[in-house]
Amino acid sequence: MNPEQQERSEREQAARVLPSAPHPEPAPGLVRARRQHLLDEIARQPRVPALRPGRRVALVLGAAAVAAAAVGALGLGPWGSPAPQAAPPASAASVRLLERAALTAAAEPLPKVRAGQYAYVKVIGRTTVLSEGASGEMERLREDEGMEQWTSVDGGDRTLQRKGGRDQLLPAAPGEGDLNSPTYTFLAALPTDPDALLKRIYEDAEKNHGSGSHSTTGPDQQAFVTIGDLLRTSAAPPATTAALYRAAARIPGVVVVPDAVDAAGRRGVAVARVHDGERIEWIFDRSTTRLLGARTVLLEDNAWGTAGTAVTSVAVMRSGIVDEAGQVP
Repeated sequence: MNPEQQERSEREQAARVLPSAPHPEPAPGLVRARRQHLLDEIARQPRVPALRPGRRVALVLGAAAVAAAAVGALGLGPWGSPAPQAAPPASAASVRLLERAALTAAAEPLPKVRAGQYAYVKVIGRTTVLSEGASGEMERLREDEGMEQWTSVDGGDRTLQRKGGRDQLLPAAPGEGDLNSPTYTFLAALPTDPDALLKRIYEDAEKNHGSGSHSTTGPDQQAFVTIGDLLRTSAAPPATTAALYRAAARIPGVVVVPDAVDAAGRRGVAVARVHDGERIEWIFDRSTTRLLGARTVLLEDNAWGTAGTAVTSVAVMRSGIVDEAGQVP
């Protein structure tokens, strides 16, 4: 299939998968320009040979564990991260879906946030872990991932988590926050230009997953995981959320999955990235294009299960800003 045929096929796929836009459809020229930008950025980067990664050894498979333990052939990131094989640019269908998600996010009213308030998030779901049984054999167990969390918007107070009906305060206040432990104030200060934001995320990914790090995850996959975690586990200003979606559309290897279901049983359409026989999916409501949840699906049999198994699945049930820890918006 030549490039023109591939482009036509992707656009036909997008038309079949996506509903009518809840906001004005981005102009075709804008989508083409953004996708061409991806191609131009990748074309400008030198291809650097890389060592073949070793096998993973982690036992817990969740969003963070996927980032820390996955292996396989990786694409070259926009800032020249070495990889054995360059991943293709994000598909036309995924760029279109992420742009609609960005438009939906940007249309949300900006909350009035003041010091002393908390960002609230509630998620439900389960993840697969491996545990050594009495006989020495590894057993697969399903652990509850459900929780409610209240994070100080400015990082001045400790975070309250509620799991299984039990409350606990995390050991220390988050302070200014970072990409792994964000506060609302931290998220509000991030660039809202997608290129600048992705550059910031890749700089962080390069530290632990770039050349010379001995990580088998790679910056492209880590950037995708980081953005997914920020979208799923934190309350962010609308402009920041929109920028995160548009930044994700610039990561090589992002595709659309026409049908996916979250931990609450809600069906939708997903954007995803495949890495080492696993596919991480962000699931969106078909009609509103709002984020429903995320899951990791095995594409081949391994110790965590058989192909087709959702080894991790979570659903975002509610988020917002509240005055006190323990309150619900």
